[in-house]
Amino acid sequence: MKQTILYILIPFYLLFLPYGQVKANKDSIRVSLLTCAPGEEIYSLFGHTAIRYENPAQGIDVVFNYGIFSFNVPNFVLRFSLGETDYRLGASDYDSFVAEYTSDNRSVWQQTLNLNNEEKAYLFNLLEVNYRPENRIYRYNFFYDNCATRPRDKIEECITGKVFYPEAPQDGSRSFRDIVHQYCKGHPWSRFGIDFCIGSEADRPITQRQMMFSPFYLMNFFANAKIDHDGQQRPLVISTEKIVDVTPDMNESSWFPTPLQCTLLVFILTAAVTIYGIRKKKGLWGFDLVLFGIAGLAGCILAFLALFSAHPAVSSNYLLFVFHPGQLLFLPYIIYCIRKRKKCWYMTLNAIVLTLFIVLFPLIPQRIDFAVVPLALSLLIRSVSNMILNYKKK
Repeated sequence: MKQTILYILIPFYLLFLPYGQVKANKDSIRVSLLTCAPGEEIYSLFGHTAIRYENPAQGIDVVFNYGIFSFNVPNFVLRFSLGETDYRLGASDYDSFVAEYTSDNRSVWQQTLNLNNEEKAYLFNLLEVNYRPENRIYRYNFFYDNCATRPRDKIEECITGKVFYPEAPQDGSRSFRDIVHQYCKGHPWSRFGIDFCIGSEADRPITQRQMMFSPFYLMNFFANAKIDHDGQQRPLVISTEKIVDVTPDMNESSWFPTPLQCTLLVFILTAAVTIYGIRKKKGLWGFDLVLFGIAGLAGCILAFLALFSAHPAVSSNYLLFVFHPGQLLFLPYIIYCIRKRKKCWYMTLNAIVLTLFIVLFPLIPQRIDFAVVPLALSLLIRSVSNMILNYKKK
């Protein structure tokens, strides 16, 4: 979730420190979960999570970060679409980490974990081993294996006993899409793009553990979690503080139209063109070439994600009834029929499918951005208008 390509390298001793060498020095060692405020880029909208390890006796103050990736790797966009993005564990000294988030105007919260000396040492050893070059790269998954779930899993692994999280909110009270919408507030185009790509699986109720893919949900669950060992309980977090306290830049950006405003404009333009075409008895194939061509390209993207991507939430997308490869595949036939003023069976079938989509829109088991409706209506009226113009043609 956090792009940090030019991270300051971890001190060299982490690579050569033998397993088990770091021993607890009474209570001077501190391990903390760091939660970072969202940024403005789409990959940082959900915040970020890291682990801080402090050992003053050995002069160690290091932040471990599972969110490192680079746009410069070959075929990054294709690999990301296929769900084959590799992230890695990075590490930096604490001062550099704080300086970066301060410069980005992003606050950072620190939750000091209530671990005993053996657990602290074990956690550091886990992170040390995980940081070695042969171990640090992992296959990233936005919902199930990311910069928040990895720190949680490592912390739980080092604890003697079991971590119990608070009961509220109850399992099933949220979906992945609910949480995505929560953190895309104020970023309508990011929300529209994500909604466009993720399918009905993202609307299924999820468990509390699945909610922790989001850094702030993880932070809130940690705040009230308990460690149970042989019937004795202790809080997982003993203190919380804001170690980077900045005020985000509230300067109002220039106005930019929302997805709904843009799609309504497309619908109005399409309606105007259609009325003109019917009055003049013209097919206006050039307009249909653009409209159906764009819809077909969007459908190719959705079909590619549904068929080939390893992302678990993109396989069943009801938007394929509107945007599908057929819009592009049959485009030459569509244009041929319009120019020759022949009946087009594809337009008839398309009109039926689009009508059902619009009529049954409230019943579709997938939360679809309403900005899609004007686009579906645009495709529908173009299909119907061509049917009307060619109704009496053979």
